Amino acid sequence: MDIVKRLASKQFFIFNLVLIGVIFGFSLAFLTFSCAGEGAKNAAQAQQTNVVIPENALATAESIQTAFRSVSQKVVPSVVQLKTVSVRRQQTPSFNGIPWEFFFGPNAPRNNNNNNNNNNNNEGGGREFRAQGLGSGIVVRKTGDMYYVLTNHHVVTDGQNAVDEIMVETNSGKEFPAKLVGRDARRDLAMVSFKASENIPLAVLGDSDRVAVGDWAIAVGNPLGFSSSVTMGIVSAVGRTGGPGDNINDFIQTDASINQGNSGGALVNIRGEVIGINMWIASSSGGGSVGLGFAIPINNAKRTIEEFISKGEISDGWLGVSLIDIEKDSEVIRDLKLEGKRGALASDVFIGSPAEKGGIQPGDFITHVDGKVMPNVTRLMQAVGDSRPGDTHKFTVIRDGSSRDLQVRIDARNNEVASENNKLWPGVYAHPINDDLRTRFKLNKDVNGLVVVRVVEKSPAAIINLQPGDVLTTINDIPVRDSAAFYKVLRDNATKEFWVSIIRGDAKLDTMKYKR
Repeated sequence: MDIVKRLASKQFFIFNLVLIGVIFGFSLAFLTFSCAGEGAKNAAQAQQTNVVIPENALATAESIQTAFRSVSQKVVPSVVQLKTVSVRRQQTPSFNGIPWEFFFGPNAPRNNNNNNNNNNNNEGGGREFRAQGLGSGIVVRKTGDMYYVLTNHHVVTDGQNAVDEIMVETNSGKEFPAKLVGRDARRDLAMVSFKASENIPLAVLGDSDRVAVGDWAIAVGNPLGFSSSVTMGIVSAVGRTGGPGDNINDFIQTDASINQGNSGGALVNIRGEVIGINMWIASSSGGGSVGLGFAIPINNAKRTIEEFISKGEISDGWLGVSLIDIEKDSEVIRDLKLEGKRGALASDVFIGSPAEKGGIQPGDFITHVDGKVMPNVTRLMQAVGDSRPGDTHKFTVIRDGSSRDLQVRIDARNNEVASENNKLWPGVYAHPINDDLRTRFKLNKDVNGLVVVRVVEKSPAAIINLQPGDVLTTINDIPVRDSAAFYKVLRDNATKEFWVSIIRGDAKLDTMKYKR
C-alpha cells in the first residue's frame, strides 16, 4: 500500500514530468545540432563546388605541364634499353660411370675399364650459365644506318670483362643486336652500336658547365626494367666527387628518382638537352631511390664520344703524380702554409714522368692548370686525363709558401707504367701526429713529429722497410718535425739517396739507404 500511495503522490508526478522534460530537451537538442551539422556540411560542399581556380594560376600550371610533356616527347625516343648477357662456365665433375673423382680426387687410383665411357660429357668446359643485365643508353650519333649509343661502362661489363651479348630495345619496342665499340672504366663510359633502317631520333647534347643548383632535372631511362620512364626533380648540387670505383668524374646530384636500370640513361634540362648520363645512386635502403642520384656531366663525355667512334678507345693524358686532398687536413695545411688555398697535394712523383721533367716535386700543391682553378684531386685528374698526349700545360703550384708556374708536357697514359710503384718517389705519406693517429697507432704521449700513415707497395719507402706507425725523426740525417721539413728534404736535388731514422714501438731504428 505504501508503494501505491507513493506512485500516486504529487511528488512522483512532478518527478516524472521533469524526467520527460529532460529527455525531450536532449532529443530536441540532438536533432537541432544534427540538422545544423548537415546543413553546414552541405553549405561547405556547395561552397567548394563554387570555387573557381584563377585563370592565371591554371595558365602557369598548364604551361609547366606542357613543358614537361614536350621534353618527354622529345627525349624518350632517343633513350634505349640495353639488355645484356654474360656467359659463364662452371666446371662440373665427370663421374665416368662411378663418382670416383668426386669423392676421392682426380689423382686417386681407379679401375680404368670405363675410361672411354661418356668421354664427351660436359665437353666445352662444364655447365653454361647466362647472367642477364639491364641498363639504359642514349642515341647520340648516326652514320648511314649505324647508330651509336652512349652508356655506362658498368652496364656492358661483367666485372672486368665485356658482356657476351648486347641487345638494344628502342622506345617503339623493336630490338636490335648491338656490339661494343669502346669502354673506359675510369670515366665509367662505354659505347655500343647497332644497325637499323628506321629513323631513330638523336639526343641533343647540352652544356653541363651551365648547370646550376635549383635547375629542373628530368631523368629518362629504364629503371627496374620499366622502359621509357620519366622522373622529375631539381639539380641538388654540382661538382660532387667520390662515387663507386676509381672514377675521375665529378657529378651532377639530383633528387629526380633514379633506380637500378637507369644507369646510362639521360639527365636532361627543361629544354630537353642532355646535361648528364645517369650513373649511380646513394642509398641506405638496399639500392632504392632516396633522392640522391648522380650523373656524369655530358661535357665530360663529349670528347669520349668522338674517340670511341674514331678509335674505339680513349687516349688519357698522364702527369705522373700521386695526389691527396687535404682540404680538411688542418695540420698539413698549417705546416705547408696553405690556409684558404684550394688544390691537390702532389705527395709522390714518378721518376722520369712528365711531372718530374716539368719540375713538379713532392710536396707541391697544385692550384691551377692553364689558369683554371683545380679545387680538388678529382678535378685535377679529370683535367690531366682529358689532355691530349703531347699537349703542354701551365701548372701553378705553391711551394714553400710561394706560387710558381711550371710548363709540363703531358704523355699518353700507360697503365703498366702508371703502376710501376718502384718509380714512385718516395712512396710514403707521413702526417703530423694528432690525437686520432696517436690512438690509431698506439703512440706514446711524449712522441711528436710525423707518423707514417701510408706506404706504397714496392716503392722506395717500402724497399727500405718503412711501415705505417713508424715515427720519423730524420731523413738523410736531417731532422723532420713537420710536413714542410719532410718535403723540403725530399725536394733536395743535391742528393739521390734516401734513408730514415725512425721510432718503432720502443725502439729507435735506422733504415738502409735507397739510391735512385
